[in-house]
Amino acid sequence: MPELPEVETVRRGLAPVLEGQRLTRVLQRRPDLRFPFPDKFVERLTGRQVMSVDRRAKYLLVRLDDGQVLIGHLGMSGHVTIFEKDDVLPEPGAHDHVVFETDAGATVIFTDPRRFGFMDLARPGELDSHKMLAKLGPEPLSNAFNGPALAAALKGRNTPIKAALLDQRVVAGLGNIYVAEALFRSGISPRRKARTVQGGRAVRLAGRIRDVLLEAIEAGGSSLRDHRQTSGELGYFQHNFAVYGRAGDACPGCDCDLAKTGGIKQIVQSGRSTFYCAQRQR
Repeated sequence: MPELPEVETVRRGLAPVLEGQRLTRVLQRRPDLRFPFPDKFVERLTGRQVMSVDRRAKYLLVRLDDGQVLIGHLGMSGHVTIFEKDDVLPEPGAHDHVVFETDAGATVIFTDPRRFGFMDLARPGELDSHKMLAKLGPEPLSNAFNGPALAAALKGRNTPIKAALLDQRVVAGLGNIYVAEALFRSGISPRRKARTVQGGRAVRLAGRIRDVLLEAIEAGGSSLRDHRQTSGELGYFQHNFAVYGRAGDACPGCDCDLAKTGGIKQIVQSGRSTFYCAQRQR
């Protein structure tokens, strides 16, 4: 599932194409994705001007001139492709479910083969109370997220730190990939009890979370299966993974005897694969 860097990459692609433009035509090619589309979805969007394209955690937020906000989630396999005015549009695909056309001649197509994504419309003033957004924690790239804030959120939690960081109420937007990478950079074992990540450990971890997310965004995200940038290009941060998906390999800068250590470990926590270096992460 796309994590914060992948969604931010999509947002950055959409913003210059949609902001300030009017949606002259909206096509909805099926009644639902993960959930049914809201009532009068096409009618409520057609003719509206886009004021901004924002992101909250893993959700895209398209703010409209009448105060409504289009909430989009890419799900497991969703991606967005932009075609400019003079581009040749492809024939509609079986999984091209929503199409937006602007008064500048751009076309934005949302494609989702597995249909785990969704789109919803929040009415004016209802965004913060929306069921998908109401309980989200701080944005990890915002000023509200730092070592003391992270330590406070982890205080008293007996779950492993890996599970705690995947809890969107602790910090918003993180998923399996970037938690693994941030914990490696922090030297913190994913098995460590979350409540013990305090003081300097929390400061170090908060900084490494920010670093890995920013690097991934600049790389266009990570393309393991379905993620594409809005240009159709792949992201390439997967080539920079230190531990994720690298079970049995040496970690960066490794001077261990792999025959003895077995290299990067892979375990299962809460039904998800975890990758880490048992020598460097404590």
